Amino acid sequence: MKQRIGSYPRVRVEGGGRGVVSQAGSVLLVETVRKTGLDQAISVALTPWHKPRAVHDPGKILLDVALAVALGGDCLADVGMLRAEPGVFGPVASDPTVSRLVDALAASGPKALSAIRSARAEVRGRVWELAGASSPAADGGVIVDIDGVLVLAHSEKQDATATWKKTFGHHPLVAFVDHGQTGSGEPVAAVLRPGNAGSNTASDHITTTQLALAQLPKPLRRGRQTLIRTDSAGGTHAFLDWLTRRGRWLSYSVGMTITEQIHQAVLKIPKRAWTPAYEADGTERPGAWVAEITDIPDLSTWPKGMRLIVRKERPHPGAQLRFTDLDGLRLTCFATNTKGGQLADLELRHRRRARCEDRIRNARDTGLRNLPLHDTTQNQIWLEIISIALDLLAWMPMLALTGDTRRWEPKRLRIRLFSAAAQSVHTGRRHWLRLTARWPWTPVITRAMDRLQALPNPD
Repeated sequence: MKQRIGSYPRVRVEGGGRGVVSQAGSVLLVETVRKTGLDQAISVALTPWHKPRAVHDPGKILLDVALAVALGGDCLADVGMLRAEPGVFGPVASDPTVSRLVDALAASGPKALSAIRSARAEVRGRVWELAGASSPAADGGVIVDIDGVLVLAHSEKQDATATWKKTFGHHPLVAFVDHGQTGSGEPVAAVLRPGNAGSNTASDHITTTQLALAQLPKPLRRGRQTLIRTDSAGGTHAFLDWLTRRGRWLSYSVGMTITEQIHQAVLKIPKRAWTPAYEADGTERPGAWVAEITDIPDLSTWPKGMRLIVRKERPHPGAQLRFTDLDGLRLTCFATNTKGGQLADLELRHRRRARCEDRIRNARDTGLRNLPLHDTTQNQIWLEIISIALDLLAWMPMLALTGDTRRWEPKRLRIRLFSAAAQSVHTGRRHWLRLTARWPWTPVITRAMDRLQALPNPD
Protein backbone atom coordinates (compact mmCIF):
# COMPACT_ATOMS: atom_id res chain seq x y z
CA MET A 1 0.00 0.00 0.00
CA LYS A 2 1.41 3.37 -1.04
CA GLN A 3 1.28 6.17 1.47
CA ARG A 4 -0.22 9.32 0.00
CA ILE A 5 1.91 12.44 0.46
CA GLY A 6 0.11 15.75 0.93
CA SER A 7 -3.56 16.69 0.88
CA TYR A 8 -4.03 16.82 -2.89
CA PRO A 9 -3.55 14.24 -5.65
CA ARG A 10 -0.37 14.44 -7.67
CA VAL A 11 -1.08 15.47 -11.26
CA ARG A 12 1.32 15.68 -14.17
CA VAL A 13 0.82 18.52 -16.64
CA GLU A 14 1.55 18.78 -20.35
CA GLY A 15 0.35 20.83 -23.28
CA GLY A 16 -1.15 19.69 -26.54
CA GLY A 17 -4.70 18.94 -25.43
CA ARG A 18 -7.47 19.25 -28.03
CA GLY A 19 -11.21 19.64 -27.99
CA VAL A 20 -11.26 21.45 -24.64
CA VAL A 21 -12.72 24.95 -24.22
CA SER A 22 -11.89 27.13 -21.23
CA GLN A 23 -14.32 29.81 -20.03
CA ALA A 24 -17.03 27.81 -21.80
CA GLY A 25 -19.79 29.26 -19.59
CA SER A 26 -19.20 32.62 -21.26
CA VAL A 27 -21.36 31.37 -24.14
CA LEU A 28 -24.20 32.78 -22.01
CA LEU A 29 -22.83 36.28 -22.62
CA VAL A 30 -22.22 35.57 -26.30
CA GLU A 31 -25.80 34.33 -26.73
CA THR A 32 -27.06 37.41 -24.86
CA VAL A 33 -25.20 39.60 -27.35
CA ARG A 34 -26.72 37.68 -30.24
CA LYS A 35 -30.32 37.59 -28.99
CA THR A 36 -30.40 41.24 -27.95
CA GLY A 37 -28.89 42.38 -31.24
CA LEU A 38 -26.12 44.27 -29.46
CA ASP A 39 -23.54 43.10 -31.98
CA GLN A 40 -25.58 44.44 -34.89
CA ALA A 41 -26.36 47.75 -33.15
CA ILE A 42 -22.74 48.42 -32.17
CA SER A 43 -21.52 47.43 -35.62
CA VAL A 44 -23.93 49.83 -37.35
CA ALA A 45 -23.08 52.62 -34.89
CA LEU A 46 -19.34 52.28 -35.55
CA THR A 47 -19.64 52.08 -39.34
CA PRO A 48 -17.88 55.48 -39.78
CA TRP A 49 -14.78 53.96 -38.17
CA HIS A 50 -14.74 50.88 -40.44
CA LYS A 51 -11.77 51.35 -42.74
CA PRO A 52 -11.89 50.02 -46.32
CA ARG A 53 -10.54 46.47 -46.66
CA ALA A 54 -10.33 46.13 -42.89
CA VAL A 55 -10.50 42.50 -41.72
CA HIS A 56 -12.12 43.13 -38.35
CA ASP A 57 -15.38 45.01 -37.75
CA PRO A 58 -14.98 47.89 -35.22
CA GLY A 59 -18.17 46.89 -33.42
CA LYS A 60 -16.95 43.30 -32.99
CA ILE A 61 -13.59 44.57 -31.70
CA LEU A 62 -15.25 46.79 -29.09
CA LEU A 63 -17.61 44.00 -28.02
CA ASP A 64 -14.71 41.56 -27.70
CA VAL A 65 -12.97 43.92 -25.28
CA ALA A 66 -16.23 44.34 -23.33
CA LEU A 67 -16.64 40.56 -23.12
CA ALA A 68 -13.08 40.24 -21.84
CA VAL A 69 -13.82 42.86 -19.18
CA ALA A 70 -17.05 41.07 -18.24
CA LEU A 71 -14.99 37.89 -17.73
CA GLY A 72 -12.64 39.72 -15.35
CA GLY A 73 -10.15 41.50 -17.60
CA ASP A 74 -8.87 44.94 -16.66
CA CYS A 75 -6.89 46.08 -19.72
CA LEU A 76 -7.09 45.95 -23.51
CA ALA A 77 -4.59 43.08 -23.76
CA ASP A 78 -6.92 40.79 -21.81
CA VAL A 79 -8.86 40.30 -25.03
CA GLY A 80 -6.26 37.57 -25.61
CA MET A 81 -8.36 35.14 -23.55
CA LEU A 82 -11.06 35.39 -26.25
CA ARG A 83 -8.54 35.04 -29.06
CA ALA A 84 -7.59 31.63 -27.67
CA GLU A 85 -11.13 30.28 -28.21
CA PRO A 86 -12.19 31.12 -31.79
CA GLY A 87 -14.81 28.36 -31.69
CA VAL A 88 -16.77 30.36 -29.09
CA PHE A 89 -15.85 33.99 -29.82
CA GLY A 90 -15.00 33.89 -33.52
CA PRO A 91 -11.99 35.76 -34.96
CA VAL A 92 -10.56 38.28 -32.49
CA ALA A 93 -8.38 41.22 -33.49
CA SER A 94 -4.75 41.54 -32.45
CA ASP A 95 -3.67 43.80 -29.62
CA PRO A 96 -2.33 46.53 -31.97
CA THR A 97 -5.62 46.54 -33.90
CA VAL A 98 -7.58 46.92 -30.66
CA SER A 99 -5.35 49.80 -29.55
CA ARG A 100 -5.69 51.57 -32.89
CA LEU A 101 -9.49 51.39 -32.71
CA VAL A 102 -9.56 52.83 -29.19
CA ASP A 103 -7.24 55.63 -30.31
CA ALA A 104 -9.47 56.37 -33.31
CA LEU A 105 -12.62 56.45 -31.20
CA ALA A 106 -10.92 58.65 -28.60
CA ALA A 107 -9.78 61.07 -31.32
CA SER A 108 -13.39 61.39 -32.50
CA GLY A 109 -14.44 62.60 -29.06
CA PRO A 110 -18.20 63.14 -28.50
CA LYS A 111 -19.10 61.67 -31.90
CA ALA A 112 -17.86 58.19 -30.97
CA LEU A 113 -19.33 58.36 -27.46
CA SER A 114 -22.70 59.39 -28.87
CA ALA A 115 -22.67 56.50 -31.37
CA ILE A 116 -21.89 53.90 -28.71
CA ARG A 117 -24.45 55.29 -26.27
CA SER A 118 -27.18 55.44 -28.91
CA ALA A 119 -26.61 51.77 -29.75
CA ARG A 120 -26.79 50.81 -26.08
CA ALA A 121 -30.03 52.76 -25.60
CA GLU A 122 -31.59 51.09 -28.63
CA VAL A 123 -30.71 47.61 -27.38
CA ARG A 124 -31.78 48.42 -23.80
CA GLY A 125 -35.31 49.05 -24.99
CA ARG A 126 -35.37 45.64 -26.71
CA VAL A 127 -33.95 43.89 -23.64
CA TRP A 128 -36.58 45.38 -21.35
CA GLU A 129 -39.30 44.25 -23.76
CA LEU A 130 -37.88 40.72 -23.82
CA ALA A 131 -37.62 40.69 -20.02
CA GLY A 132 -41.31 41.48 -19.55
CA ALA A 133 -42.22 41.18 -15.87
CA SER A 134 -38.51 40.97 -14.97
CA SER A 135 -37.82 44.39 -16.48
CA PRO A 136 -36.88 47.19 -14.04
CA ALA A 137 -39.72 49.24 -15.56
CA ALA A 138 -42.32 46.46 -15.38
CA ASP A 139 -44.51 48.49 -12.99
CA GLY A 140 -44.39 51.56 -15.21
CA GLY A 141 -41.71 53.38 -13.23
CA VAL A 142 -37.95 53.33 -12.95
CA ILE A 143 -35.37 54.41 -10.36
CA VAL A 144 -32.00 55.88 -11.35
CA ASP A 145 -29.25 56.16 -8.72
CA ILE A 146 -26.40 58.66 -9.16
CA ASP A 147 -23.19 58.57 -7.17
CA GLY A 148 -19.53 59.44 -7.39
CA VAL A 149 -16.64 56.98 -7.29
CA LEU A 150 -12.93 57.49 -6.74
CA VAL A 151 -10.62 55.65 -9.14
CA LEU A 152 -7.00 55.68 -8.02
CA ALA A 153 -4.16 56.30 -10.46
CA HIS A 154 -0.67 54.97 -9.87
CA SER A 155 0.97 57.01 -12.63
CA GLU A 156 0.72 60.49 -14.15
CA LYS A 157 -2.42 60.09 -16.23
CA GLN A 158 -4.24 63.01 -17.80
CA ASP A 159 -6.63 64.72 -15.34
CA ALA A 160 -5.45 62.55 -12.45
CA THR A 161 -5.25 64.88 -9.46
CA ALA A 162 -5.45 64.84 -5.69
CA THR A 163 -8.91 63.82 -4.46
CA TRP A 164 -10.95 64.94 -1.48
CA LYS A 165 -9.92 61.73 0.31
CA LYS A 166 -6.25 62.74 -0.07
CA THR A 167 -5.65 60.05 -2.70
CA PHE A 168 -4.63 60.54 -6.34
CA GLY A 169 -6.73 59.71 -9.39
CA HIS A 170 -10.11 60.48 -10.96
CA HIS A 171 -13.61 61.15 -9.62
CA PRO A 172 -16.22 59.87 -12.16
CA LEU A 173 -19.97 60.27 -11.70
CA VAL A 174 -21.97 57.14 -12.51
CA ALA A 175 -25.66 56.31 -12.75
CA PHE A 176 -27.38 52.93 -12.46
CA VAL A 177 -30.95 51.75 -13.01
CA ASP A 178 -32.05 49.91 -9.88
CA HIS A 179 -33.45 46.43 -10.55
CA GLY A 180 -34.94 46.18 -7.06
CA GLN A 181 -34.54 43.38 -4.56
CA THR A 182 -34.94 40.63 -7.16
CA GLY A 183 -32.08 41.75 -9.39
CA SER A 184 -28.98 43.88 -9.64
CA GLY A 185 -28.69 47.06 -11.69
CA GLU A 186 -27.43 48.31 -15.03
CA PRO A 187 -25.27 51.33 -15.89
CA VAL A 188 -26.84 54.21 -17.80
CA ALA A 189 -24.21 56.95 -17.44
CA ALA A 190 -20.51 57.31 -16.65
CA VAL A 191 -18.87 60.75 -16.76
CA LEU A 192 -15.11 60.90 -16.30
CA ARG A 193 -13.95 63.83 -14.15
CA PRO A 194 -10.64 64.95 -12.62
CA GLY A 195 -9.85 63.76 -9.13
CA ASN A 196 -10.45 67.23 -7.66
CA ALA A 197 -13.97 67.51 -9.12
CA GLY A 198 -16.50 68.59 -6.53
CA SER A 199 -18.92 66.09 -5.00
CA ASN A 200 -21.93 68.42 -5.21
CA THR A 201 -21.30 70.08 -8.58
CA ALA A 202 -24.80 70.63 -9.96
CA SER A 203 -23.69 70.89 -13.61
CA ASP A 204 -22.05 67.44 -13.44
CA HIS A 205 -25.16 65.93 -11.86
CA ILE A 206 -27.30 67.47 -14.59
CA THR A 207 -25.00 66.10 -17.33
CA THR A 208 -25.04 62.63 -15.75
CA THR A 209 -28.83 62.70 -15.45
CA GLN A 210 -29.21 63.77 -19.08
CA LEU A 211 -27.05 60.84 -20.21
CA ALA A 212 -28.99 58.47 -17.96
CA LEU A 213 -32.38 59.62 -19.24
CA ALA A 214 -31.21 59.21 -22.83
CA GLN A 215 -30.58 55.52 -22.10
CA LEU A 216 -34.18 54.93 -20.99
CA PRO A 217 -37.14 54.16 -23.26
CA LYS A 218 -38.74 57.42 -24.45
CA PRO A 219 -41.85 57.24 -22.18
CA LEU A 220 -39.53 57.20 -19.13
CA ARG A 221 -37.32 60.15 -20.07
CA ARG A 222 -39.59 62.62 -18.30
CA GLY A 223 -42.47 62.48 -15.85
CA ARG A 224 -43.02 61.53 -12.24
CA GLN A 225 -42.72 57.79 -12.98
CA THR A 226 -38.92 58.26 -13.19
CA LEU A 227 -37.24 58.74 -9.80
CA ILE A 228 -33.75 60.22 -9.48
CA ARG A 229 -31.97 59.23 -6.25
CA THR A 230 -28.72 60.72 -4.95
CA ASP A 231 -26.92 61.26 -1.68
CA SER A 232 -26.44 64.75 -0.23
CA ALA A 233 -24.18 65.66 -3.17
CA GLY A 234 -27.33 66.08 -5.24
CA GLY A 235 -29.07 68.32 -2.71
CA THR A 236 -28.46 71.62 -4.49
CA HIS A 237 -30.86 74.31 -5.67
CA ALA A 238 -29.67 74.15 -9.27
CA PHE A 239 -30.00 70.38 -9.58
CA LEU A 240 -33.47 70.19 -8.00
CA ASP A 241 -34.64 73.16 -10.09
CA TRP A 242 -33.50 71.33 -13.22
CA LEU A 243 -35.22 68.07 -12.24
CA THR A 244 -38.56 69.77 -11.64
CA ARG A 245 -38.50 72.23 -14.54
CA ARG A 246 -41.73 72.52 -16.51
CA GLY A 247 -41.88 69.79 -19.16
CA ARG A 248 -39.49 67.54 -17.24
CA TRP A 249 -41.38 66.92 -13.97
CA LEU A 250 -39.07 64.19 -12.71
CA SER A 251 -39.45 62.69 -9.25
CA TYR A 252 -36.50 62.88 -6.89
CA SER A 253 -35.26 61.60 -3.56
CA VAL A 254 -32.00 63.32 -2.67
CA GLY A 255 -30.01 63.53 0.52
CA MET A 256 -29.68 66.90 2.23
CA THR A 257 -26.89 68.22 4.41
CA ILE A 258 -27.94 68.83 8.03
CA THR A 259 -27.63 72.61 8.15
CA GLU A 260 -28.17 74.73 11.25
CA GLN A 261 -31.63 75.65 9.95
CA ILE A 262 -32.59 71.98 9.58
CA HIS A 263 -31.08 71.17 12.96
CA GLN A 264 -33.14 73.86 14.65
CA ALA A 265 -36.24 72.56 12.87
CA VAL A 266 -35.59 69.04 14.19
CA LEU A 267 -35.41 70.40 17.75
CA LYS A 268 -38.97 71.70 17.34
CA ILE A 269 -40.46 68.33 16.35
CA PRO A 270 -42.77 67.07 19.11
CA LYS A 271 -42.02 63.59 20.38
CA ARG A 272 -45.37 62.23 19.16
CA ALA A 273 -44.53 63.27 15.57
CA TRP A 274 -41.73 60.68 15.30
CA THR A 275 -42.83 57.36 13.77
CA PRO A 276 -40.82 54.12 13.68
CA ALA A 277 -38.67 53.44 10.62
CA TYR A 278 -38.99 50.16 8.72
CA GLU A 279 -36.62 47.35 7.88
CA ALA A 280 -36.50 46.09 4.30
CA ASP A 281 -39.00 43.33 5.18
CA GLY A 282 -41.54 45.85 6.50
CA THR A 283 -40.93 45.28 10.21
CA GLU A 284 -40.06 48.12 12.57
CA ARG A 285 -36.39 49.05 12.70
CA PRO A 286 -35.30 49.14 16.36
CA GLY A 287 -33.89 52.47 17.51
CA ALA A 288 -34.83 54.41 14.35
CA TRP A 289 -37.58 57.01 13.78
CA VAL A 290 -38.65 59.35 10.98
CA ALA A 291 -40.52 62.66 10.89
CA GLU A 292 -41.38 65.39 8.38
CA ILE A 293 -40.23 68.99 8.86
CA THR A 294 -41.52 70.53 5.62
CA ASP A 295 -43.59 73.17 7.43
CA ILE A 296 -40.87 74.29 9.86
CA PRO A 297 -37.86 75.68 7.87
CA ASP A 298 -38.24 78.31 5.15
CA LEU A 299 -38.40 76.43 1.81
CA SER A 300 -39.65 79.33 -0.30
CA THR A 301 -36.48 79.39 -2.43
CA TRP A 302 -36.65 75.66 -3.16
CA PRO A 303 -38.81 73.96 -5.82
CA LYS A 304 -42.52 73.90 -5.13
CA GLY A 305 -43.76 70.65 -3.59
CA MET A 306 -40.47 69.73 -1.93
CA ARG A 307 -40.77 67.76 1.31
CA LEU A 308 -38.07 67.38 3.97
CA ILE A 309 -37.97 64.11 5.91
CA VAL A 310 -35.52 63.46 8.73
CA ARG A 311 -34.45 60.24 10.38
CA LYS A 312 -32.82 59.67 13.74
CA GLU A 313 -31.19 56.43 14.75
CA ARG A 314 -28.90 55.04 17.38
CA PRO A 315 -25.40 55.02 15.85
CA HIS A 316 -23.56 51.78 15.25
CA PRO A 317 -21.03 50.78 17.95
CA GLY A 318 -17.87 52.83 17.51
CA ALA A 319 -19.46 55.42 15.22
CA GLN A 320 -18.59 59.04 15.99
CA LEU A 321 -21.41 61.52 16.39
CA ARG A 322 -21.44 64.93 14.71
CA PHE A 323 -22.31 68.36 16.12
CA THR A 324 -25.57 68.23 14.18
CA ASP A 325 -26.70 64.97 15.79
CA LEU A 326 -29.37 64.95 18.47
CA ASP A 327 -29.27 63.46 21.98
CA GLY A 328 -26.84 60.72 21.00
CA LEU A 329 -28.82 59.85 17.85
CA ARG A 330 -27.49 60.14 14.30
CA LEU A 331 -29.54 62.51 12.12
CA THR A 332 -29.98 62.25 8.35
CA CYS A 333 -32.27 64.18 6.02
CA PHE A 334 -33.54 63.84 2.48
CA ALA A 335 -35.84 65.78 0.18
CA THR A 336 -38.50 64.40 -2.13
CA ASN A 337 -41.37 65.69 -4.24
CA THR A 338 -43.42 62.51 -3.91
CA LYS A 339 -46.89 63.37 -2.69
CA GLY A 340 -48.52 61.23 -0.03
CA GLY A 341 -47.20 57.90 1.18
CA GLN A 342 -46.13 56.79 4.64
CA LEU A 343 -43.00 58.53 5.89
CA ALA A 344 -41.42 55.21 6.76
CA ASP A 345 -42.01 53.93 3.21
CA LEU A 346 -40.45 57.03 1.65
CA GLU A 347 -37.49 56.81 4.01
CA LEU A 348 -36.99 53.12 3.23
CA ARG A 349 -37.15 53.88 -0.49
CA HIS A 350 -34.45 56.50 -0.08
CA ARG A 351 -32.29 54.26 2.12
CA ARG A 352 -32.31 51.61 -0.59
CA ARG A 353 -30.14 54.02 -2.57
CA ALA A 354 -27.32 52.21 -0.78
CA ARG A 355 -27.70 49.47 -3.41
CA CYS A 356 -25.83 51.85 -5.71
CA GLU A 357 -22.75 51.19 -3.57
CA ASP A 358 -23.07 47.50 -4.53
CA ARG A 359 -23.26 48.46 -8.20
CA ILE A 360 -20.08 50.56 -7.80
CA ARG A 361 -18.32 47.69 -6.05
CA ASN A 362 -19.25 45.39 -8.93
CA ALA A 363 -18.02 47.99 -11.41
CA ARG A 364 -14.68 48.05 -9.60
CA ASP A 365 -14.53 44.29 -10.12
CA THR A 366 -15.34 44.83 -13.80
CA GLY A 367 -12.63 47.14 -15.06
CA LEU A 368 -13.17 50.23 -12.89
CA ARG A 369 -10.46 49.40 -10.38
CA ASN A 370 -8.01 51.23 -12.59
CA LEU A 371 -8.16 53.36 -15.74
CA PRO A 372 -5.50 51.62 -17.87
CA LEU A 373 -4.96 54.29 -20.54
CA HIS A 374 -3.24 57.67 -20.38
CA ASP A 375 -5.43 60.25 -22.12
CA THR A 376 -8.80 61.30 -20.71
CA THR A 377 -10.51 60.69 -24.06
CA GLN A 378 -9.13 57.15 -24.15
CA ASN A 379 -10.25 56.43 -20.60
CA GLN A 380 -13.74 57.76 -21.41
CA ILE A 381 -13.92 55.09 -24.13
CA TRP A 382 -12.76 52.60 -21.49
CA LEU A 383 -15.69 53.68 -19.28
CA GLU A 384 -18.06 52.93 -22.18
CA ILE A 385 -16.45 49.50 -22.56
CA ILE A 386 -17.01 48.89 -18.85
CA SER A 387 -20.62 50.01 -19.24
CA ILE A 388 -21.20 47.51 -22.06
CA ALA A 389 -19.67 44.75 -19.92
CA LEU A 390 -21.90 45.67 -16.98
CA ASP A 391 -24.92 45.82 -19.30
CA LEU A 392 -24.24 42.23 -20.36
CA LEU A 393 -23.73 41.12 -16.75
CA ALA A 394 -27.14 42.62 -15.91
CA TRP A 395 -29.04 41.61 -19.05
CA MET A 396 -27.98 37.95 -19.07
CA PRO A 397 -29.34 37.22 -15.54
CA MET A 398 -32.47 39.26 -16.26
CA LEU A 399 -33.23 37.21 -19.38
CA ALA A 400 -31.86 33.79 -18.45
CA LEU A 401 -31.58 33.30 -14.67
CA THR A 402 -34.29 32.96 -12.05
CA GLY A 403 -34.59 33.04 -8.26
CA ASP A 404 -31.45 33.65 -6.24
CA THR A 405 -29.19 33.10 -9.25
CA ARG A 406 -30.51 36.29 -10.84
CA ARG A 407 -28.96 38.28 -7.98
CA TRP A 408 -25.52 36.75 -8.37
CA GLU A 409 -22.86 39.42 -8.65
CA PRO A 410 -20.12 39.40 -11.33
CA LYS A 411 -17.58 37.62 -9.12
CA ARG A 412 -19.97 34.76 -8.44
CA LEU A 413 -21.07 34.57 -12.08
CA ARG A 414 -17.45 34.26 -13.14
CA ILE A 415 -16.42 31.57 -10.70
CA ARG A 416 -19.59 29.46 -10.98
CA LEU A 417 -20.80 29.91 -14.54
CA PHE A 418 -18.31 31.56 -16.87
CA SER A 419 -15.24 29.61 -15.69
CA ALA A 420 -16.81 26.21 -16.47
CA ALA A 421 -14.81 24.16 -18.97
CA ALA A 422 -16.33 22.05 -21.72
CA GLN A 423 -15.51 19.61 -24.48
CA SER A 424 -15.88 20.97 -27.99
CA VAL A 425 -17.64 18.48 -30.28
CA HIS A 426 -18.56 18.80 -33.96
CA THR A 427 -21.25 16.36 -35.02
CA GLY A 428 -24.16 16.45 -37.43
CA ARG A 429 -22.92 19.78 -38.83
CA ARG A 430 -23.42 21.28 -35.40
CA HIS A 431 -21.00 22.58 -32.81
CA TRP A 432 -21.66 21.40 -29.24
CA LEU A 433 -20.07 22.35 -25.94
CA ARG A 434 -20.39 19.46 -23.51
CA LEU A 435 -20.03 20.68 -19.95
CA THR A 436 -18.77 18.24 -17.36
CA ALA A 437 -21.49 16.57 -15.31
CA ARG A 438 -19.37 16.98 -12.17
CA TRP A 439 -19.60 20.80 -12.25
CA PRO A 440 -22.29 21.71 -9.68
CA TRP A 441 -23.66 24.58 -11.77
CA THR A 442 -23.87 22.80 -15.13
CA PRO A 443 -27.70 22.59 -14.85
CA VAL A 444 -27.86 26.34 -14.20
CA ILE A 445 -25.83 27.01 -17.35
CA THR A 446 -27.81 24.66 -19.57
CA ARG A 447 -31.20 25.93 -18.38
CA ALA A 448 -30.07 29.54 -18.84
CA MET A 449 -28.87 28.74 -22.35
CA ASP A 450 -32.23 27.14 -23.17
CA ARG A 451 -34.05 30.30 -22.04
CA LEU A 452 -31.80 32.53 -24.15
CA GLN A 453 -32.15 30.36 -27.25
CA ALA A 454 -35.94 30.38 -26.85
CA LEU A 455 -36.00 34.18 -27.23
CA PRO A 456 -36.87 35.57 -30.67
CA ASN A 457 -33.98 36.60 -32.87
CA PRO A 458 -33.54 40.35 -33.49
CA ASP A 459 -34.98 41.76 -36.68
